[in-house]
Amino acid sequence: MTRRGKVERGTKETRVLVEIDLDGTGRVDVATGVGFFDHMLAQLGKHGSFDLTVKTAGDLYIDSHHTIEDTAIALGQAFRQALGDMAGIHRFADASIPLDEALAQVTVDVSGRPYLVHVEPEGMAPMIGPEYDTTMTRHVFESFVSNARIALHVHVPYGRNAHHIVEAQFKALARALRDAVALDPKVHGIPSTKGAL
Repeated sequence: MTRRGKVERGTKETRVLVEIDLDGTGRVDVATGVGFFDHMLAQLGKHGSFDLTVKTAGDLYIDSHHTIEDTAIALGQAFRQALGDMAGIHRFADASIPLDEALAQVTVDVSGRPYLVHVEPEGMAPMIGPEYDTTMTRHVFESFVSNARIALHVHVPYGRNAHHIVEAQFKALARALRDAVALDPKVHGIPSTKGAL
């Protein structure tokens, strides 16, 4: 079974290509023009053991919002495509990842029903580097969840450094997704009493 997704998405604001292999080895080739966001996508591929290619050309002369948002939409669509009928997956998973003083806790349900709960410490620095608005982290997850059609809970109970707080979230998401989409030899067919996800 091949679990790969490919999405090409174009608007007047961006052009995005995303390719993902859920059964990869963590090979990553990412270029969005937003350095910190590239770093976060690399965490997702590496720690999720997904082969991930992301190429985005966006209207960065305005700001990074459209570039980040449209990339997250395409990533969610490619992830959903790669899942196929979801037969045999674990479906549920969670991960807690520390990064120095910050801790991120992520729980995921590959349910077919998009829902996001996202809690970060108050008073975070507004920017990481010159281009990444820290309020975009929640928006990335909103866009990804809506298109991947998963339920995602992200909780950062504490942390001081904005870089650490955001990076811990992406790493925890990667590990939770890795476990949730892993094939379980004890699961036959769709992991739901409804018979569909």
